[in-house]
Amino acid sequence: MESGAEVDIWNYVFGYTKMAVVKCAIELGVADVIENHGSPMTLSDLAAVLRCEPSRLHRIMRFLVHYQVFKQEPTGQHSMGFSLTPLSRLLVKHGENTMAPFILLESSPIMLGPWHSLSARVLESGNISPFEAANGMDLWSYTEANPGHSKLLNDAMACAARLATPAIIEGCPEVFDGVESLVDVGGGNGTALSLLVKQFPRIRGINFDLPHVVAAAPKFEGIENVGGDMFVSIPHANAVFLMWTLHDWDDKECIRILKKCREAIPEDKGKVIIADAVLEEDNKGNELEFVRLMLDMAMMAFTNKGRERTRKEWDYVLRESGFTRFNVKSIQAVKSVIEAYP
Repeated sequence: MESGAEVDIWNYVFGYTKMAVVKCAIELGVADVIENHGSPMTLSDLAAVLRCEPSRLHRIMRFLVHYQVFKQEPTGQHSMGFSLTPLSRLLVKHGENTMAPFILLESSPIMLGPWHSLSARVLESGNISPFEAANGMDLWSYTEANPGHSKLLNDAMACAARLATPAIIEGCPEVFDGVESLVDVGGGNGTALSLLVKQFPRIRGINFDLPHVVAAAPKFEGIENVGGDMFVSIPHANAVFLMWTLHDWDDKECIRILKKCREAIPEDKGKVIIADAVLEEDNKGNELEFVRLMLDMAMMAFTNKGRERTRKEWDYVLRESGFTRFNVKSIQAVKSVIEAYP
């Protein structure tokens, strides 16, 4: 076996190890302690604050330094300390752009179990997702029945929103020109909508999600939290916003949701703004495409019929929903922005 192939196969064999060790660092609060310290920390100082056994912490940090999650810098003539990198800054639990809750969600036993049933999902033609096979009910029913998992999921989605929404604002602010009222369908705890309303204060926001979700959502100025079912009806507004919502559903269900979106907006000036992945037909040279493809695998594992879509597949569901035209705008994010008009 060539050495390169051997390294590759070991990376696959122990791929979960990286996530598990990063999860360990988040739970210990390593990044938080180093950030609060304000300068590189020696192993002994870090272990003392974390109340960790030094030799075991050394092994954890050695692994994470090797993978450039943290780095080492001199703290004196004869000592070295650990400091943050751009990657580990994303692990600070209460950081502005933290991804810690997303990692804690994806590495939780509830979300790891379904991956062990992925092959059965490929072989079988039934509608039971690997998530349901592993946990006894589908993702949405499980989330409603388990408040702890619901919070973990909503916190993770808020992380994704804090990364994607500024990219939308910076990449295509014109999408919100003339929009005075905006309903975020599947808006979770309202993070994305709060960022949009802050940037465009003329917009009156409606955060729309299942009743148990909006019941736990914080209150933001300029935003009304409304509970309901998007398959039944959606509050009326100038525009409807859907971020990482439609990829949870199959074409038939997407068309049902999009038809309800059409009913919620004015026929002449209304539009639907979709922030979701658009798979490239030719994905060479696109560094974000591998993330989109991984998301497609996650949809297969966690949802009954969800999927990421190509431009042709988006064209199909939008046309079938009664939208006459749409355009796709690329931004510096995994998601693209799709504007659809009646």
